Amino acid sequence: MGSRGEDLDYYLELRRKMKEKKPEFLRHLWWKKAKFKNEPKWRKPKGIDNKMRLQLKGYPPVVKVGYRGPVVVRGLHPQGLIPVVVNTALELEKYDPGKHIVYIGGSVGLKKAIEIYKAAISQGFRVANPPRVTS
Repeated sequence: MGSRGEDLDYYLELRRKMKEKKPEFLRHLWWKKAKFKNEPKWRKPKGIDNKMRLQLKGYPPVVKVGYRGPVVVRGLHPQGLIPVVVNTALELEKYDPGKHIVYIGGSVGLKKAIEIYKAAISQGFRVANPPRVTS
């Protein structure tokens, strides 16, 4: 086997290809009920006669362990970096810019988010969700 970087790139590409083939998992009867069309998120089918639970032909696929991505890259950002949520500029000291990608916390206000963003960029971090500044 090659170096870890080459292996990581291989598995990231493999995960991307697997994701293309993976179906979109939607809940049972989402096509019939109007209340499910707004937000057709996944719910496990549990009814005793549920055709989807029985995995009959003509019904949407059910979530199974076989659709999972490779263990090596599970939970990593598409660039191969470990995602980290940061709420203060001081938290950046704990992490390595070569291994981590920064997400600014959702509860952080705009003023503090700009501070964190500037600190992260100056330390060499990549920021996945930079603050939106309107002029």
